[in-house]
Amino acid sequence: MPVATLERPARAAEARPVAPRRTRVFALAEARWAAVATVAFLIALALQLTDAPGWAWGALYAVAYLTGGWEPAWAGLRALGDRTLDVDLLMIVAALGAAAIGQVMDGALLIVIFATSGALEALATARTQDSVRGLLDLAPATATRLADDGEEHGVATADLVVGDTILVRPGERVGADGRVLAGTSEVDQATITGEPLPVAKEPGDEVFAGTLNGLGALRIKVERDAGDSVIARIVAMVAEASETKAPTQLFIEKVEQRYSVGLVAVTLAVFAVPLTLGAELTGALLRAMTFMIVASPCAVVLATMPPLLSAIANAGRHGVLVKSAVVMERLGQVDGVALDKTGTLTEGTPQVAAIRPSAGAGRSEEALLTWAAAAEHPSEHPLARAIVSAARSRGCALPAAEEFTASPGTGVRARVDGAWIEVGAPARLLVEDTPMAAEMADLARELEEGGHTAVLVLRDGVPAGVLGIADRLRPDAVATVAALRELTGRTPTLVTGDNPRAAARLAEEAGIADVRAGLLPQDKVEAVREEERAGHKVLMVGDGVNDAPALAAAHTGVAMGRAGSDLALETADAVIVRDELATVPAVMTLSRAARRLVVQNLVIASVFISGLVLWDLAGRLPLPLGVLGHEGSTVIVGLNGLRLLREAAWRRAAGRTAG
Repeated sequence: MPVATLERPARAAEARPVAPRRTRVFALAEARWAAVATVAFLIALALQLTDAPGWAWGALYAVAYLTGGWEPAWAGLRALGDRTLDVDLLMIVAALGAAAIGQVMDGALLIVIFATSGALEALATARTQDSVRGLLDLAPATATRLADDGEEHGVATADLVVGDTILVRPGERVGADGRVLAGTSEVDQATITGEPLPVAKEPGDEVFAGTLNGLGALRIKVERDAGDSVIARIVAMVAEASETKAPTQLFIEKVEQRYSVGLVAVTLAVFAVPLTLGAELTGALLRAMTFMIVASPCAVVLATMPPLLSAIANAGRHGVLVKSAVVMERLGQVDGVALDKTGTLTEGTPQVAAIRPSAGAGRSEEALLTWAAAAEHPSEHPLARAIVSAARSRGCALPAAEEFTASPGTGVRARVDGAWIEVGAPARLLVEDTPMAAEMADLARELEEGGHTAVLVLRDGVPAGVLGIADRLRPDAVATVAALRELTGRTPTLVTGDNPRAAARLAEEAGIADVRAGLLPQDKVEAVREEERAGHKVLMVGDGVNDAPALAAAHTGVAMGRAGSDLALETADAVIVRDELATVPAVMTLSRAARRLVVQNLVIASVFISGLVLWDLAGRLPLPLGVLGHEGSTVIVGLNGLRLLREAAWRRAAGRTAG
């Protein structure tokens, strides 16, 4: 490939950050109709106050009724066709009733405020969707695909398929999730992983669609279709979650139907009883219309979903895919946590932690590691990759391995620099009553007691030394365990299939006392159910196929997304896309904040409704004031629920758990 092609400078437009999409107010039909109704009402009111002819301001009031009321009226009639009574229809009936008794201005005011409230709700919903959908704008519309002969073709990123090779020049955004084939650069991954500094990328490293390339050119092999990229998964799963309803919301909607029927019955009584006692028709009807307005449960209906959907959207922006509003509500109820070890509490990548050459062999650590890495180089086993990675990090030059063979459960054998090198389990390779057998057995036992996996290295049948391999605790594991302990009042439980010594070592480092090791999948399920039988609502966090049954059995299951198995990702109720363990207590805190806002909203709605109803029944509540109080409470509840959409809400949740 021509050097000039790789060094071509990025266009200025490509280097600029992408501005997120933001729905304009008047892009919404609800906002346009509400604006027309408001303008018509204000002009009509001005004409009425200046004693203009009745036909002039009457026609404008009619425009306000039609433009502001047709959508809720139509929605209410459709609901009535499904044999449900919608509060929208009650508001329209109240407005028409006010007009029928000569209170045309009061009815129009109700229509205008009701339409404006609906427009604000629609705008809030759209902005919630924008906050997540805007992630799609981070991925470029086109990418440079490389043919087998090196020829470049500009294609839409949606047309890229797994196996394609793309070229990302300096300053361009990565067009697809994939792995670097050639080139080195630094990539700004803040939009996906939240890392504040660019991350160095070289062959073999993973990159994500929408991240910004630095000064180097990268050739990348596409590993996920556009619809399955990290960004696309966030958008799809948050959209799916937005379609669900939490138990609190379902309960409110169930009560709403009975409440609405009861409201109509009480309204008729408020109208009929004064008439039988000799009250005037106009006064009785006006009081009844005012009662119907102020007693309508609009604010109660709006109390639940905005806080939960805002929390879902905010969590999605930070790499936590909460699959439903039900899950978001349940996350705040958790009072016990069970953590898998490998890939969850730890990084899931084995590392060489100890190198013990045989005293009798007289070899250095580098020589022992070089022999083992050269023999293991052709192997795909995770332990082999750990050994090769350790040798490369030390700058060891690896000679070529010949006549390589691998025996499952035993190890590998290869000829390196003319000598036979064997690498594998000490129990399988070590022959008793041979030179240095006792020394190697002691070394292996010492490493295993320290929580390491011992790997024996033989050179021409003679023990050369032992390597200790261990999984490394995640950098945020200790802080996360402490945060979970503070949130739930109980230290998390470690449930793992690993050996007890390795599990105990990691648990001690993380600050966990309750360790259950050597568990099969069904044992993990039983551990979770045991906690739940004790009255706890358990959150299970895992990543592997063996964790899937426990994820399904737990009150709430959370999967680590980057290395998680497909089964675990499908089974879990939420997915940590960025593999940041610290987001688990953060999203739990966000859920609790959402639950608090739901309670606040229900209190606000109840206070307004009860206060206005008592005023209307015990005194004389003016219809315009009743309209303002009722719709004002609805707007307050809606806006209060959207507070969790702000970036500050996540920072507070994350900061509280970190502190």
